[in-house]
Amino acid sequence: MALSFLPARWDKTMPARPVVAVCGATGAVGREMLLCLAQRGFPAAEVRALASSRSVGRTLPFGSDQLTVAELSEDSFEGVDIALFSAGGSISEQFAPAAVAAGCVVIDNSSAFRMYDAVPLVVPEVNPEDAFEHCGIIANPNCSTIQMVVALAPLDALCPLKRVVVSTYQAASGAGAKGMTELEEQTRALQAGEAYPAQVFSHQIAFNCIPQIDVLLDDGSYKEEWKMVVETQKILHAPELAVQVTCVRVPVLRCHSEAVTVEFAVGDGRPAPSLADCRAALEAYPGIIVEDDPAARRFPTPVELVGTDKTYVGRLRVDSTVPAGVAMWVVADQLRKGAALNAVQIAELLL
Repeated sequence: MALSFLPARWDKTMPARPVVAVCGATGAVGREMLLCLAQRGFPAAEVRALASSRSVGRTLPFGSDQLTVAELSEDSFEGVDIALFSAGGSISEQFAPAAVAAGCVVIDNSSAFRMYDAVPLVVPEVNPEDAFEHCGIIANPNCSTIQMVVALAPLDALCPLKRVVVSTYQAASGAGAKGMTELEEQTRALQAGEAYPAQVFSHQIAFNCIPQIDVLLDDGSYKEEWKMVVETQKILHAPELAVQVTCVRVPVLRCHSEAVTVEFAVGDGRPAPSLADCRAALEAYPGIIVEDDPAARRFPTPVELVGTDKTYVGRLRVDSTVPAGVAMWVVADQLRKGAALNAVQIAELLL
């Protein structure tokens, strides 16, 4: 697949102090992008907050300063070097061509461009080299994909992966600020004996689990599940890797959790890695913290990891149902590593 508005090659040099625009700055991920830029001391010459006309004039915190929101338009990218998009796929499709035409590198958090051949899909800990093959757009993967591939990469380096089976436990933050608000307000209402019909989610989210995220596809899977399959294959450069996914929305405000089982491709003289090998590889990998002492009930949980930047792995154990496999529990903050932080890390790579 090709994108007609992208140049054949990108030859603009990134300045040491780029001008950065955050598109969708008033949303949950947009605000987190501003927070990440400030906290990490990103060397921007200027940061611009862009949003729809409804938000023009609002102020947003940025470090010790305040940014005034300007309207996102096709003229917003004059003089901008990097644009972090987090305003939904339709907005990215509408405004990314103007940004690229203005000489701006787009780092897009939506699914609009992820599967185009000319658009690298990047997790900096896993495939940073892909970022430098861009022609104006770099895509941020799906939130649940990001944390999983961070945990898969060191295991794949030990021994090529044959199959991955994952069930996700995805927080309300995956549906944005409105999803988080619905979970909080619906919980209060039900505790008070009041009705609160589902609006953001397809079913009641409070005290419930919903095995549906995004739209239904012809094969009976939902699109969130399809995203995790094809994105994992693209990021790991493993088109033949078998990936089976069930995505579930759970009544957690922030941080996605995943139960991941990995089967290694062994045989033909390739030995199975031991559990100790797997643990050592995970512990040594950048961006991962292994928190695994089940006897002491020490393992990562979402409520404890809000606002953190790493991918946490626990419950590491042998999967005895296959010739060579391990199971693990993976948790990360969806708004941070699953979205805003990953985009900012990509921007840092470009410097």
